[in-house]
Amino acid sequence: MIQLNTRNNDVVKKIILQSLKEDIGTGDITSVATISKLSILSGQFIAKDNGVISGLKIVNLVFQLLNKNIVFNACLKNGSIIEAGQIIADIKGSGRSILAGERIALNFLQRMSGIATLTRQYVKAVSGTKAVILDTRKTVPGLRVLDKQAVRDGGGRNHRFGLFDMYLIKDNHIAAAGSITKAFHAVKKQNKNLLIEIEVKNFKELDEALSLQPDRIMLDNMDLKQIHKAVTKVDSKFPIEVSGGVNLETVSQIAQTGVDYISVGALTHSVKALDISLEIKNE
Repeated sequence: MIQLNTRNNDVVKKIILQSLKEDIGTGDITSVATISKLSILSGQFIAKDNGVISGLKIVNLVFQLLNKNIVFNACLKNGSIIEAGQIIADIKGSGRSILAGERIALNFLQRMSGIATLTRQYVKAVSGTKAVILDTRKTVPGLRVLDKQAVRDGGGRNHRFGLFDMYLIKDNHIAAAGSITKAFHAVKKQNKNLLIEIEVKNFKELDEALSLQPDRIMLDNMDLKQIHKAVTKVDSKFPIEVSGGVNLETVSQIAQTGVDYISVGALTHSVKALDISLEIKNE
């Protein structure tokens, strides 16, 4: 599992540098024209909506990569609940540098906070059950490490990071191999110490998967009645994950069936950015 570490994670730095290059290009011509090179500005990041904050370390790194003399002070920690009007962080330094990084910093902060906020809603909806909310690989290309960090800040957990750190035998693998059993044995021959999960869409496939004793079984797009029946059949012998058709209206009922994991693609593929602004004042 890849974990986010802004101190030494070259992947994160590359994401930020590419984003800055895309936005600034040959220069922030408006700021150069209107702000003195020596001008020092200060400002505050302010929440415009209620939610959960995520991405503060990324914002700091954005400005540090632009100008190491910029001082960024977060007023709270990632994962904190925030209310509209609350000050999230203070910033002070070169006016040109702050405005050059403003949009990129807010893009990361708003998206990651939006993901954390939505994740927290799902986690709250399944409280009192044993169900764990998981993310998926339905992330913005190139931003997965940040999207998945935001899920953790919201109280959820990460599923596999990519195609390399866990076996997940899905319908297309089964079709290509010829059966669940053939696909499973082909995976076992790889002799890697990684979890093996099998996706099933009906009870015939569930019976076949149970006979193979995988590490986890995924129920794909089953309704509540089918999920209940599957939980009874598995009888806690293997962890069960539910995927497909999950939303805030259905997740609580799904969790109450006794499943272990619920994966939610919407956490990262359909998230609404949290409304946050940077308000600047002249020193």
